[in-house]
Amino acid sequence: MKALLKELPTLIAPVVGETLMLYLATSKESTSSVLVADRGHVQMHVYFVSKTLSGSDVNYTPMEKLVYAFVHTARRLRRYFQAHPIVVLTDQPIRQVLYKPEVSGRLAKWAIELGEHEINFSPRTAVKGQILADYLAKTMVEIEASKERLVLTSLEGKEYTYALRFAFTATNNESEYEALLSGMRIAQQLGIKCLDAYVDSQLVANQVNGLFEAHDASMQSYLELVQEMIVKFDVFRLTQVPWGQNKKEDALSKLATLAFDHLRKNVWVEELTQKSIDEKSTVAPIEEESPNWMTPILKFLIEGMLPTDEKEARKVCMKAPMYTLVDGALYRKSFLGPSLLCIGPNQAKYVIREIYEGYCALPSGYRTIAAKVMCIGYYWPTIHKDAAEVVKTCQSCQQHAPISRAPRHPIIPITVAWPFCKWAINIVGPITACSGLVFPVKSSAITEPSSKENHSGPGAKT
Repeated sequence: MKALLKELPTLIAPVVGETLMLYLATSKESTSSVLVADRGHVQMHVYFVSKTLSGSDVNYTPMEKLVYAFVHTARRLRRYFQAHPIVVLTDQPIRQVLYKPEVSGRLAKWAIELGEHEINFSPRTAVKGQILADYLAKTMVEIEASKERLVLTSLEGKEYTYALRFAFTATNNESEYEALLSGMRIAQQLGIKCLDAYVDSQLVANQVNGLFEAHDASMQSYLELVQEMIVKFDVFRLTQVPWGQNKKEDALSKLATLAFDHLRKNVWVEELTQKSIDEKSTVAPIEEESPNWMTPILKFLIEGMLPTDEKEARKVCMKAPMYTLVDGALYRKSFLGPSLLCIGPNQAKYVIREIYEGYCALPSGYRTIAAKVMCIGYYWPTIHKDAAEVVKTCQSCQQHAPISRAPRHPIIPITVAWPFCKWAINIVGPITACSGLVFPVKSSAITEPSSKENHSGPGAKT
């Protein structure tokens, strides 16, 4: 051990005119590079550079990230690049990518920027300094990312471990407040009424307990949120513990940033995209009329009460097994998909209007509208009826809908096209003209026509 401590690698200063070698490495969210000098077949470290990718840089292709790491190193170590020849040891075709004739965009700009230096590319025959570059690319996430840990322990000693990862920058005290608020939210969702919380931040513990005052605006906002959450518990105690007694949680927070993926098997992982104190856009809720169709089912599921009418009570008992309560909201169970949130008449009208007339909406039939309503997770008993009413009352659909040429009522078929084609009138006796325009007729009869005489004239015999 003493021998190893004596020979620890240290950074050295390069000799004038000495050729330096560069190793590059990238990961999903960071890049790194190591500049080394060859001294007696031993590579000595001259400098190392690392950078965390953010914004659109994360969307670069692997080759673009590698070239970007090269450019970033040249900018940071400009004096070394101007005073020494640089040999890039890599197993990637960086030279072919930078200097091909059809290159354009950011790669062309980077190629021009690197053209002022004496740079050569050589295949990497051995790992050597590449190990340090890969290590920096992996551990850079731990340096830059915000992280926190959370462990819930029941009275029986059972532990529920959570690893929190923040997609925003936060100070140590803000991270402690975020972890405390997350734990209180989880405990509230589990229905816990008595909660003992332990934090290793003396500032957070004393501010919540009233011993310290919060002067910073963000600390005041966090303190107000915690006090609002405390009211929801019957008993709440917050205790500050030394860092020495919090080693397990500290190790968990480091693992959550260093090796994030493998924690999903045994640890619940949650990524927070927004601070708890940031203002969130709220929409005025739609007030429902009471009672509505959900009222009897809710009373039966919560209080066990049934309507006084025997028929209605029987209906409620038959329908109740198809519904369930989740956080006080009524859901209808589904056989082939997730449970559907039950809503009242006013919310139902709003949902149908949004689907039928909202942004990117396409007027369609009532069956399609009902299917879309259930696909987005809503339910009420009269979905098809309400959708049909909306379609019928749509003014634009009535104006631009195709005109139907079908008859209003169903057509009744008739076996014979001409009802009286089989009948004829046979007049008995001649018709003679007389004064007063009177035509006397002795007798008339309706008979079946024969094949020989279909239309008998005057003087026909019977």
